[in-house]
Amino acid sequence: MRILICVLVFATFSSCINDDQKVKKRIDSVEIETIYKDTLLSIRAIDVATDKSVAFAANHGVFGLYNPLTEEWASAKQKYDTLNLQFRAVARTTNDFFMLTVENPALLFKTGETGEMEVVYKEVHEKVFYDALTFWNSKEGIAIGDPTDDCISMIITRDGGETWNKVPCEQLPKIKEGEAAFAASNSNIAIVGSNTWVATGGKTSRILFSSDKGKTWEVFDTPMINGEATTGIYSIDFYDKKNGFAIGGDYTKPEQAKANKIRTSDGGKTWQVIGDGKEPGYRSCVQYVPNKGGKELVAIGFKGIDYSYDSGNTWKHLSDEGFYTLRFLNDSVAYAGGKGRISRLTFK
Repeated sequence: MRILICVLVFATFSSCINDDQKVKKRIDSVEIETIYKDTLLSIRAIDVATDKSVAFAANHGVFGLYNPLTEEWASAKQKYDTLNLQFRAVARTTNDFFMLTVENPALLFKTGETGEMEVVYKEVHEKVFYDALTFWNSKEGIAIGDPTDDCISMIITRDGGETWNKVPCEQLPKIKEGEAAFAASNSNIAIVGSNTWVATGGKTSRILFSSDKGKTWEVFDTPMINGEATTGIYSIDFYDKKNGFAIGGDYTKPEQAKANKIRTSDGGKTWQVIGDGKEPGYRSCVQYVPNKGGKELVAIGFKGIDYSYDSGNTWKHLSDEGFYTLRFLNDSVAYAGGKGRISRLTFK
């Protein structure tokens, strides 16, 4: 009996320690260290690899790679005829780096055999405007953009990015009037395994969903604020196949927090408004903190950085420093791109 009591006491004590430790592990602050600066750039697309290297592409054709071992940047300016290239989407595979321009003509560049960037896809259309790019694996990738016909523009590769094909509208859900997407942070596509979610906005806010890496699609409505060209979902992330979060609002009214945060627990089929009317207002990017069970989130925008420890129900404002996009390296370090800079964020 004495042994049993001791075991119970120890278990209770250990449980209290674990609970206390969990409380202490909540994020209370963020330390911001700028590692790249160019006041002429608007950096809305970054990629963070497990080796801690950071890649980006921005406006004025500028792109670059950060080497964490030397803490140095290698940057260059991509040229194509006389165009002033504007990049808002990037992605990396095991072997290659990709960057995609937004406007007509849409140009998708890939690392070539010589190390130079080469065009692997070009689309000419008065309405062309690509928003986001990502990969399922080293062979299969997807990019999405505003409609040029009666569906969201979507291109897919199955050969490592060597060739890209536009998905016919007959294979995609039809758009609603005024529906489009936002090139704000390269985060309106989310992927978990073969599951893919694409977020739209504008005069309606919906989720396009595929369970087979883009071969077939269905569409779900959301209660996210919509109705204007500047309203809707700006960013979406999924922790696993069931639990996801989306954020947005209206960037012209960034303080408004009406129906700008939504959550799903059934894989995106249904969504609920979270923290309605409560801060944060408009944010351009939201990401789950890794290895936190889908409970912790960080949202970022030009009005600052916010953190939630309870799946988005409540939020703590960590900083007024503005950024456009965010990617985590691990559960305490992330990198953020913004106006004229890339910064390392250390959450404490």
